Amino acid sequence: MHYAYTILYVPDVEKALSFYEQAFGFDRAFMVESGEYGELSTGQTKLAFAKRDFATGLTSLDFAPVSQEDLVPPVEFGFVTENVEKFYQQALAAGAVNVKAPHQKPWGQTVAYVRDPNGYLLEICTAMGG
Repeated sequence: MHYAYTILYVPDVEKALSFYEQAFGFDRAFMVESGEYGELSTGQTKLAFAKRDFATGLTSLDFAPVSQEDLVPPVEFGFVTENVEKFYQQALAAGAVNVKAPHQKPWGQTVAYVRDPNGYLLEICTAMGG
């Protein structure tokens, strides 16, 4: 058993994939022909996106909408890099909204926070301990 992917429910899968490609340089791994589901290669665990209606059709569950106007969902996605400032700036240029500019935590980690265009909270940080 292993953790394989996280799926974010979004109104536009293509726009979500494009943001993460531009902001973080991830490669597109897979996209269904209908455009309702796509994945990025992000290492061992994939980051995926599905249209809310697509997910509702598969599960019969209704999903809360997420947007910049909504409260931040109770989840955070962390991206580890040695160059926090570079990816923070790229994320902003790609359409992210600033939450907190890069800063150093007392334990030595550099951290920045942005919200992606769909409203999800992203942490861009160095590895723990430096």
